[in-house]
Amino acid sequence: MTDEKNVIKIFQDRKIRSVWNPEEEQWYFSIVDIIAVLTESANPNNYWKVLKSRLIKEGNQSVTTCNQLKMASPKDGKYYKTDVLNTKQLFRLVQSIPSPKAEPFKVWLAEVGYDRVLEIEDPERAQERMKDLYEQKGYSKDWIDKRLRGIAIRQNLTDEWKERGISSEKDFAILTAEISNAAFGMTPSEYKEFKGLARKNENLRDHMTDLELIFTMLGERVTTEISETEKPSGLPENKKVAKRGGNVAGVARRETEKELGHPVSSPENYLNEKPKKRLKDMDE
Repeated sequence: MTDEKNVIKIFQDRKIRSVWNPEEEQWYFSIVDIIAVLTESANPNNYWKVLKSRLIKEGNQSVTTCNQLKMASPKDGKYYKTDVLNTKQLFRLVQSIPSPKAEPFKVWLAEVGYDRVLEIEDPERAQERMKDLYEQKGYSKDWIDKRLRGIAIRQNLTDEWKERGISSEKDFAILTAEISNAAFGMTPSEYKEFKGLARKNENLRDHMTDLELIFTMLGERVTTEISETEKPSGLPENKKVAKRGGNVAGVARRETEKELGHPVSSPENYLNEKPKKRLKDMDE
């Protein structure tokens, strides 16, 4: 089963892990997350175990023969096989769970599937959805604009790397580390440690300041431009280009630090305080 990276959906301020399957053009959702939302059970895993056993006895195969996908655990950030269902199966599951939230959840579930189809036809809808999610988390609009622009630049870069014969996630990580190290003097893993981000599924860029995002974009955009011009082949050549692109951002960063009188790289992250407050403090 081919799928995109895990995505967090929000229903009434509750997180639901999900994965979009581009081949089937449908979402798959974590069953235990759905049960936690509908029942507010202290042990949704056990609730699902009991419910699944009951449904099997009743001969209900539509929700008992579920798929399993690796999803990040909210406890430790590690990836574990998780029971998932598609939208159609979930509608049937919800009917088996007595809950006052059942009807609004069904409406939400239908909207999620429909919205994703619309996003495929009009990618700008996906950007608007991401803006809404970041705003709900408290990020400022200026920061969100930079973050979304950074995502677009990153996508252009990975597309260019694919054109140059780079295909594995491991190689993408190696090249990204070259850019980051040249731009900031730290690889992404070192940068996460610098910011105190211990969990594997914490996105480093979601914890960057405006300037950190700007220099990240600069390094990646310059790398893309060089690559498009010189068309490097294979990992060794692409590493050299990545280092050169990152170095342009590194030189600009150091000049900026001279003018500002303080480092661009900040140990601050957005885990313990609301992002809006932190970003406001940085603007003052």
